[in-house]
Amino acid sequence: MSKIKKDKKNSKIVKEVKTSKGKEKEVLKEKKSKQYEGTFISNPRGFGFVEVEGLEEDFFVPEEFVGSAFHQDVVRIQTIKGREGKRTEAMVMEVLSHQITTVVGTYQKSGNFGFIVPDDKKITRDIFIPQGKDLHALHNQKVVCYLTGYGDKRHKPEGVVVEILGFPSEPGVDVTSIVKTFGIPTEFPTDVLVEAESVNHPVSKKDIKGRLDLRKEVMVTIDGEDSKDLDDAVSLYKEGENYILGVHIADVTNYVTERSKLDEEARRRGTSVYLVDRVIPMLPTELSNGICSLNEDEDRLSMSCIMTVDPKGKVIDYKISESVIHSTRRMTYRLVNRILEDNDADLIEEYKDLVPMFREMEELAGILNKRRHKRGSIDFDLPETVILLDEKGRPAEIRPYERGTSNRMIEEFMLLANETVARFAFEHELPFLYRIHGTPDGERIETLNRFMGNFGHRLKGDPNEMEPKEIQKLMEDISGTPEEEMLSRLVLRSMQQAKYDTECEGHFGLALKYYTHFTSPIRRYPDLQIHRILKEHLHGDLKKKKLSYYEGTLSVVATETSRLERRADEVEREVEKLKKVQFISSYIDQEFLGVISGITKWGIYVELPNTVEGMIPIVSLDDDYYDFDEEHYCLIGERTGNTFTLGEPLRIVVKKADFETRTIDFDLAGKKKAKPVSKKKELKKKGREALKKKSKSGKKNGRRTKTNRK
Repeated sequence: MSKIKKDKKNSKIVKEVKTSKGKEKEVLKEKKSKQYEGTFISNPRGFGFVEVEGLEEDFFVPEEFVGSAFHQDVVRIQTIKGREGKRTEAMVMEVLSHQITTVVGTYQKSGNFGFIVPDDKKITRDIFIPQGKDLHALHNQKVVCYLTGYGDKRHKPEGVVVEILGFPSEPGVDVTSIVKTFGIPTEFPTDVLVEAESVNHPVSKKDIKGRLDLRKEVMVTIDGEDSKDLDDAVSLYKEGENYILGVHIADVTNYVTERSKLDEEARRRGTSVYLVDRVIPMLPTELSNGICSLNEDEDRLSMSCIMTVDPKGKVIDYKISESVIHSTRRMTYRLVNRILEDNDADLIEEYKDLVPMFREMEELAGILNKRRHKRGSIDFDLPETVILLDEKGRPAEIRPYERGTSNRMIEEFMLLANETVARFAFEHELPFLYRIHGTPDGERIETLNRFMGNFGHRLKGDPNEMEPKEIQKLMEDISGTPEEEMLSRLVLRSMQQAKYDTECEGHFGLALKYYTHFTSPIRRYPDLQIHRILKEHLHGDLKKKKLSYYEGTLSVVATETSRLERRADEVEREVEKLKKVQFISSYIDQEFLGVISGITKWGIYVELPNTVEGMIPIVSLDDDYYDFDEEHYCLIGERTGNTFTLGEPLRIVVKKADFETRTIDFDLAGKKKAKPVSKKKELKKKGREALKKKSKSGKKNGRRTKTNRK
């Protein structure tokens, strides 16, 4: 047992520890310890971390120093001097504010009152619901509760049920629970819908006045088959040897005016969220799927970036203008890929007026890609997933998403437009929102380099001044190797997060000095904001008062939208994980052939061809005692020398699909734990030698199996 208190006599924080000899005191910190304010991130095991803005490393808060801090609270902490390990330790001194006001969970009826077991396992205590405050929720229904108290060491948090989502087995309730847990708004306020309806009118002569009229120019939208918010159209023709590329983006700002109800709601949401069974739009569908969507054969207001590109892929001239367009055809990636990749005769005949433009687009995209590669742009081509649901919302099919020629083509055109607009803003010294991606942290690169050395790969140059070209070379070096996917993810994690900023600090991953987000104002608030700035500049409206206004607001918008973007990404990941668990739960005890995608001291990660990944816990490998060899990144059997290595095919059995943790457990196929499908004699030999060395030194570098621990 231990107790924390302040020794007033010598102004020290001490920890009283009861021992067999009585009470002993351990000094934890002195007055000179530093104080910070940050966000408390709880851990299901009781301890937590505090993230402080501007600091690369967060602080570790041991369980006994958490106090009454609740997940996501803004807290004041004090570092504990002399308690510094991998992370500096700290204790919570004061809770400054609560950020979480609602909790989603499962309602548990208990007599006249009840409890809510939170879905978010970082909220470590159940929420007490007093009598009459449950909204007549039924036992085991998913509900949303509003917190009326956050509890302390002796009392549970308390709340009232404000919404009943339904039983987990009902269609859509599982996804809605995740969405609500992350606090993503799903319904638009009435005044926002009324305003959307009032501005949703056909393009008029008044709207067109003063705009560049491109309605007779051939252009197309190319999107996914299910897309309804078509915010970009492209056009292309040649003048001599040069390409005239037009990227035309929906002029959302014509309908969403600054500080209107629509604008305030869009800023509150920050981004649209794309989930497997729904889209949660940033703007009401009256706009996002209606007047702001560049629908086929309809007049639409747009912002056009028209670039003259030479045969080497360099933009030698450009024009940014308000415009009016008339999309010729609504194309899909699948259709264009069948034309360009498969030479589908029927489609070529059907779209014969457009095929020459598609061929030139393919040609230009290849030139742009080659130029981008030459400057050192990094491609993290990690597998994406397509999840198809049945009428009950359960996954019927899961497969990898294949990017074809047209996908890469549109990507190259959007990148070029974003770069061109960012350069324009920088050269004209506009107040702006840039998309930046900083140079990787030197320590992270050194750690990555040490790890890569185990596989015979290495980054050259100063870790503190790493060049994109070196990362690109590394990615090419690991391409096609068994460890490619795992190492690619590790390289990606070594990079800084891309974010929005008012300073033009460049984009490391794209190897660009200038970059922004201009091409998706329907679904990203920063794009909407910079469209507004561009238009004001074009109209000469960026006066001193307006410049002062942007100086005070853009940095806040950059921080807000970066945070909201991360939230959307996390929700999308969690929903995908849940659907994969649901899918594989129908295949318990069935066999599949997969590939080892990761190895740790606690188990083997195996990825199936459909991108579903699960883990074989090391404790289930009971045919031998297995050690984790960090040098060769494999598991080695002490007695048999059997090895498990990255990229190795492995036949597995699905053993467990955990809906709460959204994790999957596999086991080796066969009653007697079949040996790995493939062996590498050289590695086995190295493995035995490594184990002998460990045995002599008396050290173990891995976790033993269940049998071994006995």
